[in-house]
Amino acid sequence: MVSQTETAKIDVGFTHEDFAALLDQYDYHFSPGDVVAGTVFSMEQRGALIDIGAKTAAYIPVQELSINRVDNPDEVLQPNETREFFILTDENEDGQLTLSIRRIEYMRAWERVRQLQQEDATVYSNVFATNRGGALVRVEGLRGFIPGSHISAKDAKEDLLGQDLPLKFLEVDEERNRLVLSHRRALVERKMNGLEVAQVVIGSVRGIKPYGAFIDIGGVSGLLHISEISHDHIDTPHSVFNVNDELKVMIIDLDAERGRISLSTKQLEPEPGDMLKNRDLVFEKADEMAELYRQKLLAPDDAQEEILETETTESVEEVSADADTVLENTESQEVEETNGDEELASTGVE
Repeated sequence: MVSQTETAKIDVGFTHEDFAALLDQYDYHFSPGDVVAGTVFSMEQRGALIDIGAKTAAYIPVQELSINRVDNPDEVLQPNETREFFILTDENEDGQLTLSIRRIEYMRAWERVRQLQQEDATVYSNVFATNRGGALVRVEGLRGFIPGSHISAKDAKEDLLGQDLPLKFLEVDEERNRLVLSHRRALVERKMNGLEVAQVVIGSVRGIKPYGAFIDIGGVSGLLHISEISHDHIDTPHSVFNVNDELKVMIIDLDAERGRISLSTKQLEPEPGDMLKNRDLVFEKADEMAELYRQKLLAPDDAQEEILETETTESVEEVSADADTVLENTESQEVEETNGDEELASTGVE
């Protein structure tokens, strides 16, 4: 005899097709680019199956588990763990979606780097490789590039491998996948904290160009422009200096934002032309002449103001303009070289 309960079950007439149609009514629509919550359903050898509420478990391959290198899924995921996943691709022929954690980390890393740049923050990163153009580091998991012109003057880039360097941001461009940083700017900023205008410092000539000499001051470089070497006319700095010459120079401008130090020996001359005629006298009287210069800065009268404007301000502007041109040309060339080589400055998805 059939019970009433059994009769009710038979009379329902609920087929598998009806059940599938009912599921479709409550199935979420998933699209590439969505971020969804999912639970680790099964750990596989080269990935994991994730339950995100779709009809078929989604799959995350091992290469999409992290912005950093991962060899095994259990380095990142645990069974039954619930977390956010990025939908990487649409359903395949089996109705399965492909997921990514790497893309979420990647987007958040760029957001963090942009914030650090806006704060003009100094970050520390380890050099993991060098190449013909500079050095490679990682910041927030993103691959960054330090051009050769922005590496400390006293260190060969090959010697930087494995070192943690202080860095400032030069370029943060997610669309072009470029993160360019400066070690030199970070060092200059740190050094500038102990420097001031009208201060006399000792440095050595590390490079000579037609427009001036680069002077190393305790690991950072300042520019002694040709117009600030002497009151007398100079055809070329090569006629006055040799590389490794030790000099006393006076700081006439500090530009922390650009990471630039402008120097002068002209302002230290007791008499015009002494830098060419009697360099030892200039260095002997350096502190005395610097004090006179400092007094002009602190309490200038009309005549002194005119002198400062003609002998210092214009020279500083010229130094700044020339330095800007040189740096921009150098950075542009090196960054363009980087752009032509994906391995040099690629920061994100490989």
